[in-house]
Amino acid sequence: MKPISNSSVKDILSDIRQGRMVVLVDDDENSSSEGIVMVAAEHCDASHVNFMARQARGLVCLALTRERCEQLELTSMVLGGSDKKPNFTTSIEAAKGIDTGISAADRAHTIKTAVANYATAADIVQPGHIFPLMVASGGVLMRAGLTEAASDYAGLSGLPPAAVISDILTSDGELANNFELSEFAIKHQLRIGSIADLINFRLRTEHTIQRIRTGEIETLFGKFNLRVYKDNVAGGTHIALWKGKISAEMATSVRVHVRSTMRDLISCRSLSSRSWSFIQALKYMSESSGGVVVLVDAQESEQQLLSNVDLSLGLNDFDDSIHIGSSKNIGLGAQILRDLGVGKICLLGAPIKYNALSGFDLEVVDFLSPNID
Repeated sequence: MKPISNSSVKDILSDIRQGRMVVLVDDDENSSSEGIVMVAAEHCDASHVNFMARQARGLVCLALTRERCEQLELTSMVLGGSDKKPNFTTSIEAAKGIDTGISAADRAHTIKTAVANYATAADIVQPGHIFPLMVASGGVLMRAGLTEAASDYAGLSGLPPAAVISDILTSDGELANNFELSEFAIKHQLRIGSIADLINFRLRTEHTIQRIRTGEIETLFGKFNLRVYKDNVAGGTHIALWKGKISAEMATSVRVHVRSTMRDLISCRSLSSRSWSFIQALKYMSESSGGVVVLVDAQESEQQLLSNVDLSLGLNDFDDSIHIGSSKNIGLGAQILRDLGVGKICLLGAPIKYNALSGFDLEVVDFLSPNID
């Protein structure tokens, strides 16, 4: 069976607007091609819930904006959880109008209750059989995840930005791969849409960052161009430093950097030997043909600081989670890199999966580890 091609964003939006289900995938070449089936929450009924439970076989979840979660007084299931994982809130059930809560009809009723215009915390109880996921503010432009894609697609179709989703599993219980997702879509006559196409579609008219300063500065390693950006969604001010000519066709050395007290201020050697410090990155750019260092304005949490202290003391295994691949930073860093004209990236960081970078017209072609003398 020949895999089917992705449908255009316009066609996906048309199907969602009419209450049809679609398959959404992360289809970058370096992705594992995970996929979900989704329907706009506005149109969800018992038949959709039953289909997801029996055919898709994954957990039936409800993607909600942060504003809707606050309206319902939903809190994250895991406080201070990983940015790489979907943000589950505590599970819910409709307070009225259901029996056991597990039937397809009951779950559909809970979904309708949660997305009603004037729903409040009094309309639901916890725990329950529907699992809300809090969408990152800014959607796929800030976190290139399937949860954000589902919410964005629903919102762009003219419906409330809430979606019912389920992972697609094989009969063996494994996540469906690219070919299996295509088979699933053909069998059930569903269109396939992608995160990358959605990002590209939104970037034609939207950005969550804006330039507020541009100039040239003198550093310990010579002159660098500087550009300062304001984040209009999450807040914060971010700095990009670059040296040399940037061309989308040529690989550019890039570091998207979140500061670490132990690595950047104390210069702990054990951390600097495994994850680029800001000074190491700046020095590398000055000694090579150039490149870009993006300094992300993000507060280091107590948990992160203590984790790095433990790493420095040799108490924990190392995990280079501060890089462009962090789902919290990927959209922000990618928008800045795109604004600077970067195309191909030689990344100063660990080789990991990068969701939907192609939607920003970016491609990671190589990775570099720090070289400690």
